[in-house]
Amino acid sequence: MLIDTHTRNLEVKKGDETLEILENVVIGRKGAGTKEHRGDDITPLGNYRIGWINEKSAFRKFFGLTYPNVEHAEKALLKGQINRDTYDAIARAETTGQIPPQNTDLGGQIGIHGLGSGSLSIHEVFDWTHGCIALRNDQIDRLSQYVEEGTLVTVK
Repeated sequence: MLIDTHTRNLEVKKGDETLEILENVVIGRKGAGTKEHRGDDITPLGNYRIGWINEKSAFRKFFGLTYPNVEHAEKALLKGQINRDTYDAIARAETTGQIPPQNTDLGGQIGIHGLGSGSLSIHEVFDWTHGCIALRNDQIDRLSQYVEEGTLVTVK
């Protein structure tokens, strides 16, 4: 899966073939880039996997990303934002295919989700998430046929 934060498209891919394009995705209130800390409302760029799936989310469906990854952890460790134990836990999760700690200063609970009972009129005009990628409910339902735990996701 490729999420282009500039074109606002989510492409479902199988190898080089594009199976489906979902348009007008919404990102964090402060755009996409390097997520500095929990609550900064930035959608983090990078390569992730779907770490968990919540079919009963308040946002209709939630596909959790394996954020933070080792790349984020290395930068945060060098800046003194996280300690060695936190870095090691994130690295171990990535190496073993597990979900990284979701309660670090880097933030967590970043994923792809629907609107749930949220306002479609706001969704169509504003970036409103706290760092997630949001789709309309019909789009998240369509996406769910392609998604399973372990699915590779690139946010660029």
